[in-house]
Amino acid sequence: MSKMGLRERLFLSHVIVMIVGLLTLLAIGKISSPRFFVVYLRQIEVGGVSVRQVRTQLLQSFEDAWSQGAFWSVVVGASAAGGLSYLVTKRIVKPLIQMEEITKKFAAGDLGERVPTSEIPEVDQLATSFNRMAAGLEDVEQRRRELVGDLSHELRTPLTVLKGYLEGLADGTIDPSSDIYLRLSNEVSRMQRLVNNLQELSKMEAGYLPIDVRSFDLYPLLLSVVQKFSDQLVAENSPQISLDYPTGTSAVLADPERVEQILVNLIGNALRYTPAGSITVQVHQEDARLWVAVIDTGQGIAEADLPHVFERFWRADRSRNRNSGGTGVGLAICRRLVELQGGTIEAESILGQGSTFRFSLPIA
Repeated sequence: MSKMGLRERLFLSHVIVMIVGLLTLLAIGKISSPRFFVVYLRQIEVGGVSVRQVRTQLLQSFEDAWSQGAFWSVVVGASAAGGLSYLVTKRIVKPLIQMEEITKKFAAGDLGERVPTSEIPEVDQLATSFNRMAAGLEDVEQRRRELVGDLSHELRTPLTVLKGYLEGLADGTIDPSSDIYLRLSNEVSRMQRLVNNLQELSKMEAGYLPIDVRSFDLYPLLLSVVQKFSDQLVAENSPQISLDYPTGTSAVLADPERVEQILVNLIGNALRYTPAGSITVQVHQEDARLWVAVIDTGQGIAEADLPHVFERFWRADRSRNRNSGGTGVGLAICRRLVELQGGTIEAESILGQGSTFRFSLPIA
């Protein structure tokens, strides 16, 4: 025997409640009505009217009339209640059936369907939550498709370069040299960084990345990172990198290795979009938090793009330029690293004037 669905069970529960109510009404009416009728007859006799000779006949006639009235009341009432129960059940179950149909479409890859609103508040809340979940799934699917496209593009170019050089070295059309081997090594390093970033992001989102939180002075770390980037900028028109660190700044409670990783990502992004000008690493203390800001005077970010800069695999540059666009993994990693250390990260920007990325860390 197959299990009953929600519609059948809900309708059956209404019918059972209706039957119990009708049986209760009939039972009480059958027992109490004749007795009340006899009481009323006695009250009439007290008034001087004698009904003893016809009392039995009156009582029988009353019972017959009551039975007929009760019968038609049950028939009409049960029909009306049954019809109303069916309509109410159908109305309640309809959105659930729609959700079931939509989930089947989701399984088939169609994520564009949504459940319409309902007049029933509870069902409408369920529909709203369902639609919110559907929108999230659609967004995840869109990100996944973009990721596949981005990864294909990012890996295709170095693989093509590697293949071309290796084929040339194999058939003798390219003479082996240290410069050729350096180019091959750079392309391999590019792919390795991409794979490592994706693996690290996956670990962070799964909660497997270890965070060694301890109290330490942030100044030596910031100075070291800034100096490393400054040493790499040898061109005359390169942006100038500086550190603004107030004296007396408190120590932070964080993982030094992860903080350095965040700074390297943020400064690297600032350099990519700041061909000339300045980049400032600025520190200031606010209540129980220490804020570290990377401020550049570069290209800036459009206001419509700002809410998305920390999303996985998102980027404003849709042209997929390898040297400017990236895959959007770096900022997603920064956000997760900051959150894992109990801080927050923010972005502000004016298109054409520059950007500010800042994150907070708890004070020790």
